Amino acid sequence: MRRLYHMPLSAQSRKIRLVLGEKKLEAELIEERVWERRLDFLRLNPAGEVPVLIDRDGRALADSAAIFEYLEETGPEPRLLPSDPIDRAEARRLVGWFDGKFNAEVTESLVAERAVKRLARTGHPDSARIKAGARAIKTHLEYVGWLVERRHWLAGETLTIADFAAAAHLSCLDYIGDVPWEVSDPAKEWYARVKSRPCFRPLLSDHLPGFSPPAHYADPDF
Repeated sequence: MRRLYHMPLSAQSRKIRLVLGEKKLEAELIEERVWERRLDFLRLNPAGEVPVLIDRDGRALADSAAIFEYLEETGPEPRLLPSDPIDRAEARRLVGWFDGKFNAEVTESLVAERAVKRLARTGHPDSARIKAGARAIKTHLEYVGWLVERRHWLAGETLTIADFAAAAHLSCLDYIGDVPWEVSDPAKEWYARVKSRPCFRPLLSDHLPGFSPPAHYADPDF
């Protein structure tokens, strides 16, 4: 069986879990505390980052973008990249936006400061970074809302990896109660649609000791 090394509040890990779920590919989940720098894990991925997927032949694949491309090329339907080259480029652009810009400006400022530091016991949260993240997420939510007012899904008329990348980050932030959904009703409605998919259910049942998600976290209809 496939194995996926992950962390519950790693957005990149959640993205791959959503892809596996959508394609109905089974994988054993192995939680990896990356801050421990385990030698056995570093042998799988010298970068020391999750996710890492071990395929059925025992080969290790690292980096969420590379893992997704592998699953998209070798796994079953549904396809999560559009057939049109322009639409594929847009989907990949948005994945880069959320795993790059959004991650740097929001996820790392909020999830890393509020949750990961506490779990890893690496010091106190940086209040300046938290404030910066809280400001930045509003702009990003407005952008999500702007996109879905013009398209059915983020990258176009079909569900793509762009939706899963964005939803993965927002689900981590939603778990710690840091998404101001009132900023954009279209963004909230889009997230509810993604959140209602069967592949999302395992994420909604995640539980971290010492952290209690808000009541709406596991409710597909908020």
